[in-house]
Amino acid sequence: MSAPRWPDNHVILYDGICVFCSRWVRFIAARDGGLFRFTAIQSDYGRKLAETFGIDTSDPDTNAVVVNNAVLFKSDATLTVLGMLPGWRWARMLTRVPKRLRDAVYDLVARNRYRIFGTYDTCFVGDASLRKRVLTEM
Repeated sequence: MSAPRWPDNHVILYDGICVFCSRWVRFIAARDGGLFRFTAIQSDYGRKLAETFGIDTSDPDTNAVVVNNAVLFKSDATLTVLGMLPGWRWARMLTRVPKRLRDAVYDLVARNRYRIFGTYDTCFVGDASLRKRVLTEM
């Protein structure tokens, strides 16, 4: 059986109440020249994407990115996104670090992100220019 695919490309799934995750979205949006669109896991669109790829919507432990209609998770998603940004292509070299080690570091940050960085009371959507790039409904 083949892996599920997603009809949209260059979509980043993030935890909309997580301050760290929302800063990640702002970081990407400020540098990507409009390449990526974003969806919070708390939105209808984000929930459907997460469920399609087996991400627990009540306790998300990963960001994800859709590239070429396939989804990447954890450190693969992060390094792929960074590697697509102007001036950040060097980040692709980090994929040479064993995935198990990369994902262990990723998991450590993910487990502690609320405690270290905090949460928003409601889902972060950003300013007007960012909101144009946020997908909320299917």
